[in-house]
Amino acid sequence: MLFQTYGDRRNPAVLFFHAMGVTGASSEPIARYLQDRYFCILPTSTVYCEGQKYVSKLDEIRQVEDFLHRQGVERLAMVVASSISADLAMAFLTQTKLPVEYAFFDGGQFAQIGKGTRRIMTLFLYFAIKSLYWSKGGTLKKILWCDDDSIKSYFIDAGKNLTYTNLRRQISDSLEDKPFPPLSKELQKHTYFEFGSIEDHFKYRQAVMEAYPCGHYPVFEGYDHMQYQIRDPKGFAEMLAHIAERDCMPELPFIRK
Repeated sequence: MLFQTYGDRRNPAVLFFHAMGVTGASSEPIARYLQDRYFCILPTSTVYCEGQKYVSKLDEIRQVEDFLHRQGVERLAMVVASSISADLAMAFLTQTKLPVEYAFFDGGQFAQIGKGTRRIMTLFLYFAIKSLYWSKGGTLKKILWCDDDSIKSYFIDAGKNLTYTNLRRQISDSLEDKPFPPLSKELQKHTYFEFGSIEDHFKYRQAVMEAYPCGHYPVFEGYDHMQYQIRDPKGFAEMLAHIAERDCMPELPFIRK
């Protein structure tokens, strides 16, 4: 993995897990709005790091915890996960010994997919992500829900170092067709599972609500997948800070509770 940090390490720490097909730097616009109050940690998955070998979710968690330890982080004010990183973030939350105060999942891809389907998905995803690098982002509007230029560079950077072997290992280790890992009721009460009302991943919401009944489930009415954080990183950052500091969602006009 590779790590970027923003802010003073003496401040409360916020850990970001990024979406598929982009690097950890995709959270940089949000981190810049938080860096005066928080120490923001942005890891890039081994899958998108040059010369690195993806081993497993457990190894990714180990790398994150080793980095946090080296930075002197003893607790996390918040864990923020986007899209497929919900899988890794949930594994982190259920295994780490570090105290975590809040968690926020943006369009979490809590899919439970069989091995055969995952093998088929891998080839498609590999060429989709690599094409973004080969075309310098030109294929973004054709193959992905997100066509915002603001995120294009992160797709290009991720595609540059992606190998089929690393992606295959990640997909075989993610989106597993197993029960969701247990999460303590106390942490559930401080966890927000947000979905956009028009995103495809909205279909996972009911299963997540059943698995974690004590969680919070705000809906961003009229928003597509991760659209709020991409189009309004300042607003998204202020929302995260409001949760961490006031223990509730802010009153936003597009939220359906």
